[in-house]
Amino acid sequence: MSLRDEQGDLRETLESIRIEALEAIQGAADSESLEEVRIRFLGRNGLLSRALSGLRDVPAEKRPQAGKKANQVKQTLETALERRVDELAALSKPAQTAGSDLTLPGRRQWRGGVHPVTLVIDEICEIFGELGFTRAAGPEVETDWHNFTALNIPLDHPAADMHDTFYLDDGLLLRTHTSPVQARVMMEHEPPVRILAPGMVFRRDPYDASHAPAFEQVEGLAVDEGIDFIEFRAAIDYFVHRFFGPSTRTRFRPSYFPFTEPSAEVDVSCIICEGSGCAACKRTGWIEIMGSGMVNPAVFEAVGYDSERYTGYAFGMGPARIAMLRYRIPDIRLLYEADVGLLEQFA
Repeated sequence: MSLRDEQGDLRETLESIRIEALEAIQGAADSESLEEVRIRFLGRNGLLSRALSGLRDVPAEKRPQAGKKANQVKQTLETALERRVDELAALSKPAQTAGSDLTLPGRRQWRGGVHPVTLVIDEICEIFGELGFTRAAGPEVETDWHNFTALNIPLDHPAADMHDTFYLDDGLLLRTHTSPVQARVMMEHEPPVRILAPGMVFRRDPYDASHAPAFEQVEGLAVDEGIDFIEFRAAIDYFVHRFFGPSTRTRFRPSYFPFTEPSAEVDVSCIICEGSGCAACKRTGWIEIMGSGMVNPAVFEAVGYDSERYTGYAFGMGPARIAMLRYRIPDIRLLYEADVGLLEQFA
């Protein structure tokens, strides 16, 4: 760049210095090169100082304006230098978190979702809530009396053996079902009773594609005067049609449970093949969803209810297996693993 000569215009020279200096400051890649830029333009013998020496040749009446322009250029360059010093310091500062790689592409923010089992539990409770049922809860560490004896299950029953139950000290155990919640509610409240008891239960089951040692269960209980099997079946049909669809059929198969009499397994027509037979329903056209039955009078007597006055029904289902059926999840273990890809589908 040529300096102003006697015929030149000082203001044009100052503007040229400003533009060239700003470009050089922004292009400085490190503190050393930035210092070179500072000396070149703002040093004692820099371009700006040499240009200002020409003020004496400016006519007196124009000298104040030229001086003002020179001060503005100097202030602009000093501010730009300070800003670039801060920028270079930030770039050279090490990452605050060990192991951070600032060259990695940005990750989108993951939005959480409700777990599919929780979705199923909430929907089950909502549907039975339309029939007057309310949620109830109880401890996961239970006594053997609440977990077995009060439910007409002798301690020598196979369900009470070590291969099914996690026993603790002093007659305590991890509950194997949420039926103890039913016993506790009946001991604390007089009929009528209509409750749902969702919660975790624990069994000595293998961890495979269809079993887990800890899983969610939902049990229901209705007790009042005059409840019969017809009302019981109507309630289950209502749930099935609301949850699986109005075209879904139900089937009650005779079964045995110590705390109900009579007892029944409840099947629904396969929602995958619509009852025609497929691998999911083992070519039968039916899928079991719950165990159920009319409450055994021995249970009423254990909790202090008058078995001659009151009747009721109870049922229990595994929401994890229902979630697998509804959402076509092939392996129950996927529900217990931190699989963001699976859970993200329910966000």
